[in-house]
Amino acid sequence: MKEVRVRFAPSPTGALHIGGVRTALYNYLLARKHSGTMILRIEDTDQTRFVPGAEEYIQKALSWAGIKIDEGFGVGGPHQPYRQSERKAIYKQYVLQLIEAGFAYYAFDTPQELDAMRAKLSNQGQYNGITRMQMKNSLTLSLAEVEKKLAANEPSVIRLKVPENEEVVLNDLIRGEVTFHSSQVDDKVLMKSDGMPTYHLANVVDDYLMKISHVIRGEEWLPSAPLHVLLYRYFGWEKAMPEFAHLPLLLKPTGDGKLSKRDADQMGFPIFPLDWNDPSSGETAKGFRESGYLPEALTNFLAFLGWNPGTEQEIFSMNQLIDAFSIERIGKSGAKFDIHKAQWFNAQYLRAKSDEELIAYLFDSLAHEKIECSKEKALKICSVMKDRVTFPKDFWEQGRFFFSSPTMYDEQTIAKKWNQEVVNVLSRFQSAIADLNLVSAENLKATLDKVTAEFGISTGKILAALRVSITGGASGPDLMMTMEIIGKEEIIARLNRAVKTITVKTV
Repeated sequence: MKEVRVRFAPSPTGALHIGGVRTALYNYLLARKHSGTMILRIEDTDQTRFVPGAEEYIQKALSWAGIKIDEGFGVGGPHQPYRQSERKAIYKQYVLQLIEAGFAYYAFDTPQELDAMRAKLSNQGQYNGITRMQMKNSLTLSLAEVEKKLAANEPSVIRLKVPENEEVVLNDLIRGEVTFHSSQVDDKVLMKSDGMPTYHLANVVDDYLMKISHVIRGEEWLPSAPLHVLLYRYFGWEKAMPEFAHLPLLLKPTGDGKLSKRDADQMGFPIFPLDWNDPSSGETAKGFRESGYLPEALTNFLAFLGWNPGTEQEIFSMNQLIDAFSIERIGKSGAKFDIHKAQWFNAQYLRAKSDEELIAYLFDSLAHEKIECSKEKALKICSVMKDRVTFPKDFWEQGRFFFSSPTMYDEQTIAKKWNQEVVNVLSRFQSAIADLNLVSAENLKATLDKVTAEFGISTGKILAALRVSITGGASGPDLMMTMEIIGKEEIIARLNRAVKTITVKTV
């Protein structure tokens, strides 16, 4: 296998879509798998769509996701610059080469003339082998007319001359042999009137000069593939043409259509890796990082959106993904963006962390709430909560009762489980706890068993009422451990309040 050199080439037109992160990830995995090079290139040939801050956002997003760049924008390397707008002079010589060889031509059509052509030929309204001979270009004008227009700097573009009645074949690593008929391919613009190349020219020239071995990109670029194959042929670079792999689309969770920002907003989940502050609207779109997703969980989730290892294993570290990855195991069908699966991955990665690591999340929340907590108590809370949380913030949001008495009680539990017998048992339990020298989960359980035995009822019958008295809720972490953490005085105070308050309201 030749040296693996891959590139991720986003446009700085806004925040990096999560689908772009997946594309970057697959490129990165292939590069690392074969000890290759991961390149970052900024494709900003359309300067009208440039958004300030987008380039920095792309760098930060990739770094957060654990995707390390070996060469390119922000890093440097032998093919500088890596921002296409700064490579303008490079492309000029190559497009002129195509014109001299008869594979491209100047077009002088005005926007109004192009609109008129499209309106007249609504059934074949593209600039191609049929329509090009009815338009104003260097194929229909005399050499003298062309030279006169160029000398006068009359606005013009340079278009690719797509061959007529020819099949263009691409061997895609995911889709196999894909055939395109040239009649369905437009004579795309290669160089705009301002001298800036279009994506089609710039990406082919750059991929060749940067010795890119594999182009892994989204399915939406598949219709452009025949143009790129033709360009490699016309430049005489066919032997150096990279291998192509067009990734399956990311679909809505429902599977009916491509995932969009609007879909994500409506369904209440992020679509960008990091928060994005839109400079034009001033609005902030929440990112996966700020929503509480761990980078390793997100990359694990993204890896499975189109690829599978062929085993039952789901949890993969980055190094394990690198070892297991192969383009051959990427499917053709679109992948549903199941946010619940992303949450599952996040929960698994949180649970795999040590209590020492987890307390940092709890302390962050407590600092924001201006609540003090000992390390010993924080460790116990994280230990008892870790199997129940999905996001770091959940240690606080689901564990507030560790720091303050409930002011409200679950109504369904009260309606079903609260009665005079319960009040009597909890009152006796409260007294028994006051006599304990050591309050531990084991002692509390033994004391409760003893009290319920005195009343001739099972301990299980009293647990729901006891939990709601202590936490206010109907569910939560281990109840005895919860009481151990909040301590003797707080247990007694909460039981006393519950017996008095709930009895008044419900009995």
